[in-house]
Amino acid sequence: MPLAVPQSWQDVLAAQTREPYFAELERFLAAERAEHRVFPPEGEVFAALEATAYRDVRVVVLGQDPYHDEGQAHGMCFSVRPGVKVPPSLRNMLKELRDDVGCEVPGHGYLGAWAAQGVLLLNTVLTVRAHEPASHKGRGWERFTDAVVQAMAQRPEPAVFVLWGAHAKKKAALIDPVRHRVIQGAHPSPLSARLFFGSRPFSKVNAALEELGYAPLDWQLPATATL
Repeated sequence: MPLAVPQSWQDVLAAQTREPYFAELERFLAAERAEHRVFPPEGEVFAALEATAYRDVRVVVLGQDPYHDEGQAHGMCFSVRPGVKVPPSLRNMLKELRDDVGCEVPGHGYLGAWAAQGVLLLNTVLTVRAHEPASHKGRGWERFTDAVVQAMAQRPEPAVFVLWGAHAKKKAALIDPVRHRVIQGAHPSPLSARLFFGSRPFSKVNAALEELGYAPLDWQLPATATL
């Protein structure tokens, strides 16, 4: 099944879908899905782009590759569907959110309320083989998500880019830090949580948005989540 870029992103990403690497990526994914469990499901690979239209993006949060356990990945970085146990990195994000801006920690990890406010929750690699982290690294997704970041960086309207961890920070070279705002810090993973806690990224994002002339985000997730 061909990868279909959501309509609001088609104009800025059309050149990518015509490149040989993209066709090779489609062939690779078809072969992977024929032999293995691949996450997220086929129809949710571009869920982040579907949830937040190109013109509506105010904040870009970059993850790495999708969650690799059953039922977790649904196409938006760090997020899980309602009813799915909150993974450790996201649990750390919600703790810092509470300590930073006073948000109550909800009983779920679905971040759709952020996406609806213009937060693009983008992984740098958009698929993964079940239970094998980084298994789709180096297959073409990085080039595609570079193009997404570049499209945002070249857009007339500025945005705030949130780069957590060494992997995401590599994308900083694609972004003009004068026209946009770039917030870098430690990844919320348990491996680096001691550096993530206290970094106050959520209040920094809101301060940056106000500098750019936007309204701040309401980071509070609803107590219960619906898709």
